[in-house]
Amino acid sequence: MAEKLGSNISKTSAYRLVKELVQKQRIELKGAGRNSVYSLSDYGRLFGRFDVESYFENENRKVLNTFNFRIFELLEQNQVFRDEEIRKLYDREREFELRMKSLPKIARQKEMERLVIDLSWKSSQIEGNTYSLLETEALLKDAREAKGKSKTEALMILNHKKALSYILENPDFFDKLTVSKIEDIHYLLTKNMGVTRNVRSFRVGITGTSYTPLDNSFQISEALEQTCRLINDKKNILEKAFLALVLISYIQPFEDGNKRTSRIISNAVLLANSYCPISFRTVEPIDYRYATLLFYEQNNLSELKQMFIEQFEFSTSNYF
Repeated sequence: MAEKLGSNISKTSAYRLVKELVQKQRIELKGAGRNSVYSLSDYGRLFGRFDVESYFENENRKVLNTFNFRIFELLEQNQVFRDEEIRKLYDREREFELRMKSLPKIARQKEMERLVIDLSWKSSQIEGNTYSLLETEALLKDAREAKGKSKTEALMILNHKKALSYILENPDFFDKLTVSKIEDIHYLLTKNMGVTRNVRSFRVGITGTSYTPLDNSFQISEALEQTCRLINDKKNILEKAFLALVLISYIQPFEDGNKRTSRIISNAVLLANSYCPISFRTVEPIDYRYATLLFYEQNNLSELKQMFIEQFEFSTSNYF
């Protein structure tokens, strides 16, 4: 182990590091002496760092194939963001709040319109939509569809605007999350797109991974209920929004539109508490995909958390 860590690490130092990781519950120890066996703990799996590039280069990687209900217990018991991360994010939020107080109403409306366009574009692009940002703006502001694009692509973007408009008109409605509220947003996002409404009762697969979501409607509903309870019980608003982003996507409760729903519900939680919404504008679709797959396959939050932090910082710095 010392050799793997590099020339500056002695055998004694390696032993000390391992002992510290056991004490911090990042890794687990079974046995003693020469019979000692070390393995990644649930906490270590949840928050440890992964070499994402190397991980996804391995086509035969070992994954958690099924939904892990214990994830709710782990997330209930542990704080998602470190104290220094919370301080940094709260500083950004306070800067945003001060700017908002000095902005005239018309200026706030225009900025929110800009953010809705950016979010509708990027959220759709993550799902494979080929509309450009300028084409999205023309569609949402002037009802002008882009040439050579499908009606489905235009509808996906227009549905984003409808869902976001509904949230902006009823922000307090999402102060407490329920399954029916999640279903309402999903319905608005997938309306007229041939997607079955509400929780599915059949199996779905996810391209590029052997992780298989729940296929029992009762278990899916139970997982959504637990998600709502967990989020409602959390005190930290940013943690609430982050968990909505992560868990709705992980459960895959609907036939289609799961990640779209998770992004919009995450923003609904932020807006309900007067926090700056997140546009995800600078996220690369492939990075978003890898971050979500890493959580599906390893229950590891590191990439999704880093993405959320960066995007919140971007939004609080570039809007309003």
